[in-house]
Parts: sequence; C-alpha cells; structure tokens
Amino acid sequence: MKIGLWSDSHNFPSLPLMKLSAYHKSIGDTVETLDYLTHYDLVYASKVFSFTKDIEDDCIVQADEIRRGGTGYCISVIDGKEVFDKSKDTPLPKEIEHIYPDYSIFPKYEYATGFLTRGCPRNCGFCIVGKKEGLCSRQVADLSEFWRGQKEIKLLDPNLLACKEHESILKQLAESGAKVDFTQGIDIRLTNPDNISLLNKVKTSMIHFAWDDPKQDLTECFKLFAEHTSIKSDRNKAVYVLTNFNSTIDEDLYRIYTLRDLGYSPYVMIYQKETADKTHKRLQRWVNCRWIFHSVERFEEYK
Repeated sequence: MKIGLWSDSHNFPSLPLMKLSAYHKSIGDTVETLDYLTHYDLVYASKVFSFTKDIEDDCIVQADEIRRGGTGYCISVIDGKEVFDKSKDTPLPKEIEHIYPDYSIFPKYEYATGFLTRGCPRNCGFCIVGKKEGLCSRQVADLSEFWRGQKEIKLLDPNLLACKEHESILKQLAESGAKVDFTQGIDIRLTNPDNISLLNKVKTSMIHFAWDDPKQDLTECFKLFAEHTSIKSDRNKAVYVLTNFNSTIDEDLYRIYTLRDLGYSPYVMIYQKETADKTHKRLQRWVNCRWIFHSVERFEEYK
C-alpha cells in the first residue's frame, strides 16, 4: 500500500504518525508525508488542535480512504468551553502504540519524544487529559520504547509525579544522561524533598510548572521547591499562569507578583484567547516579553 501522512502540528513531530509509519514500513508498505498531487491507498490525518484547519480545507486529498484521529477531532466548543467527545476518540491499536517511532519522517527534529505515563487525577475544567486518558496517572512505557541514545528527550506526560512509579521513572531519565524537557510541566503540589532530589539528577536546562487555579495558594509549594532545587536562575524555572478562566485580573496579578518574588518566571496563558478582552492581552504581553517585565515593575505602570 501507498500511505500518506498529514498533521496540523507544524512545530512538533506527530508521535501517532511516527508510530503509524513504523508499523506500515514493518509490513512492507510505502510511507511518506502527504503530497496533494499524489494518489494514496490510505491517508492518516492527525489533528492536535480543534481550531486548526482540517486536511481537506484547502485542497482535495487523492486517496481511497482517509482515517482521521487525534484530540483535535474530538473537541467541540460549547458555550465558550472545550468539550471532549470520548466517542470520537480513536486510540492506536496496542501493537502500534508500543512500537518504536519512525523519527525519519520528521528529520529536522533530532530528539526522542513519547509518554512514560498517561492520565492525571486533577480533572481541571480547562483540560481534557482526565476525560481522554483517565483520572489515574499510570506508567505506560519504559524509556527504551521511544529513546535510543538521542541527546534530548521531550516527555509528553501530563502529570508524571502523580504516578506511583515516578521515582523509578526519574531514575531512568537521570541514568540516560540525555537532556530532558518535561513539556507539560511538573505538578508543584506533588513535589517533596525526595523527588526534588531526583529531579536535580535529571539533566535539564528548564523546568515548567503551572499555577492555574487562583483559589489554591501554592506559595509554600513554590518556596519548598526553590529551597531544594539545584536550579537557581529564575529564567530556568518557568510557571504557566492561566488567565481568562475563573479568575480576576487581581487574582492573576497576585500569582504573577508572588512567582516573581519567589524567583520564578511567570508565563501568562490566555484561555480561549479569541474571547479575551484587551486587558488580558496587555497582561500577557507585559509578562511574556521578558525585557518589558523586568523593566516595568507593576502592571499598572505598563503602557
């Protein structure tokens, strides 16, 4: 068979497509990224985001069959909020889910990427992970499933520290010697001196957290991590701050000022940015443009 691959993810390799490519090549099929001028027996379309274009929005695909999958096809926006439809979810078959990815189809990305754990117990209203993967964080793979000596690893785990095996997983990552990027962040509420000590042994230049809920004061959690971590620069300790979702500007500013005072770099994320007012967008620009944030101390002074 002649297989075509398409994804709406243009700045990151598509893990499902890499696994599908590896599987089809293993059974003798020809696989390539989609060319709209070529006819295919089968095309896989993987969509991460609900708001991006679909595969045939710009041009008709020449294929006997198109199979669509991914989170972007399972999300609908109802009353301004994203709703996940489990019935539309199409997980990969087990023999494909656990195959070593075919990194050759995204040659410009030289790192390894994958999941060691799935699921998250938080069930946040703005996040679909709990609905898609379950409310229990569990180990689903060992590092060798998607890493074979690459110098960098980008982990996609939604809440690694919530997994009961997280200490052994952190030891695997430390022993790899690879530079690790926890792309979805670390849950600051689950850090303690023991797992912070293990995190210190993992090679990483940046670590991310999130302070999404203003009703939860996480000041002491951030103080604890700052006390025990080997990462001292605020530039290397970033914290996502969710705005435009159940918070006031004053609550947003409290989190931003507190994080800055504790030696972290806040990074403003706007929920449903298209519905946000100008104040939220100004707040985001003030915080996320680092030279502005460090030169203008208070938001009230920013013009």
